[in-house]
Amino acid sequence: MGIFTRFRDIISSNISAMLDKAEDPEKLIKLMIREMEDTLVEIKASCAGVIANSKKVQRQLEEVQSREQYWKERAELAVNKGRDDLAREALMEKRRYSDRADALKKELIECDSLVEQYQDDIGQLEDKLGTAREKQRILVQRHIHAIRKKRAQQEIRRVDSTEAIIKFEELENRIERMEAEADLVNFGRKPTLEGELDNLAVDDEVEKELQSLKSSLTKKGKNTRTPKISNH
Repeated sequence: MGIFTRFRDIISSNISAMLDKAEDPEKLIKLMIREMEDTLVEIKASCAGVIANSKKVQRQLEEVQSREQYWKERAELAVNKGRDDLAREALMEKRRYSDRADALKKELIECDSLVEQYQDDIGQLEDKLGTAREKQRILVQRHIHAIRKKRAQQEIRRVDSTEAIIKFEELENRIERMEAEADLVNFGRKPTLEGELDNLAVDDEVEKELQSLKSSLTKKGKNTRTPKISNH
């Protein structure tokens, strides 16, 4: 496939439509980008070759025009000297260089036109390549997101599986049994003599504190009701 055929196929292609139909969009976009990059390199190389040739033609044209001017001056000199025979020969040389200059001018115009076309093609292909790379970036992000989503769904299914639920229930039952066993350790056990004596000591202390509180409140009440003695 020629460079221009490939270029036209790339430019006229609908990247989104091609990716939608592809079985492996990521693989396809990689191939498309590689094809665009290779084509872009070839077009730039061709453009550089035409530019170099254009400069060469320009130098040749300047040399031919210089020779054309030289023979024109020779013809004028011969006429001034009365040598029409030499003037005719000089004019024939001048015409030969004039014809050569005309041919070089046409070639130079064609080179300039071709360079302009190449530059336009390069711009279009770079735009298309930029679009393709953006599509590739989006596809990569979607692929990463899809993988993470798949892993999350697999983890959810694993946790929601009957086996996992049974394990959680078994663990819950074990904890409940351990709590019940802890509650039963002191259940029905009679208090020891030392424990009963300690309780009595606590009761005595509470009783003493209660009596002290009552006495304090009684004194405050009496002081409040004591009448004041008035002086007459």
